Amino acid sequence: MSVHAFVFPGQGSQAVGMGRDLAAAFAAAREVFQEVDDTLKQKLSKLMFEGPAEELTLTENTQPALMAHSLAVLRVLEREGNFSLADKAVVVAGHSLGEYSALAAAGSFSVARAASLLRLRGQAMQKAVPAGEGAMAALLGAELALAQEICAAAAEGPDGKRAVIEPANDNGGGQVVISGAKAAVERAIEIARTKGVKRAMLLPVSAPFHCALMAPAADAMAEALENAPPVGPRVALIANVTAAKVMDPAEIARLLVAQVTATVRWRESVQAMVGLGVDSFVELGAGKVLAGLVRRIAPDAAAASVGSPAEIEHILKTL
Repeated sequence: MSVHAFVFPGQGSQAVGMGRDLAAAFAAAREVFQEVDDTLKQKLSKLMFEGPAEELTLTENTQPALMAHSLAVLRVLEREGNFSLADKAVVVAGHSLGEYSALAAAGSFSVARAASLLRLRGQAMQKAVPAGEGAMAALLGAELALAQEICAAAAEGPDGKRAVIEPANDNGGGQVVISGAKAAVERAIEIARTKGVKRAMLLPVSAPFHCALMAPAADAMAEALENAPPVGPRVALIANVTAAKVMDPAEIARLLVAQVTATVRWRESVQAMVGLGVDSFVELGAGKVLAGLVRRIAPDAAAASVGSPAEIEHILKTL
């Protein structure tokens, strides 16, 4: 009998058309999309189904859209399979904004509350750093220690001043994303090439996520979570910040605030789940990014992505 973890994708997994087939096939999915549309007073589902892509990729839209798709998939699974998440998953985890999806899936937030928080989170992250002043880059063929060394070297500017540059995501499989001041990130790309990193490239993002420059966004989330804190989840969360289990609502809120400026420790999170006996990872929502990362980090574990009616039909046979 497999031991399942349900995992939830983050930014970069979105695509125009996401959730459209799901909404056409299942009333449970339509209910989730309607709830999010009503909460945000916006036809977010229409934007997800039809685009335009430039509007969907605005982080204030991307974040609630990815959560909506993930929770729609979960609601369909639960209804069609006649079970609840706690019957099938021993833990949940999400990549960056996916942590909110995971917590909504586990009952810490309602779908409406998660949508409101992610809209605020997206707006606050965008506002934290003026456009063009921050950047992110992917280092392919680099482990975390090397990325930290590159960031330390790139932080030193030609004028002797130190700039913010930090590892943002330790994704595993030799993939680390770095984030910070644009000039420092550009220096890091040049340094990486001299250190034998296979590929170093700027990412098309609108802000430098998961670094100290996001402190104003962390403050905004602290205030929002204080006003409407999470409740205890039905299954434990493996938190991005600690790569460890958490169930205490106050600690969850603290970690969600810290997560805005901290490294997403995805590699260690997957390893922690394997250490808890997980041998099957089920990615719920858009894209197949997390299942791909799991296969690199934990090649002995099964990994499946579930976002379409056909994928739901298939996974219900194995859950």
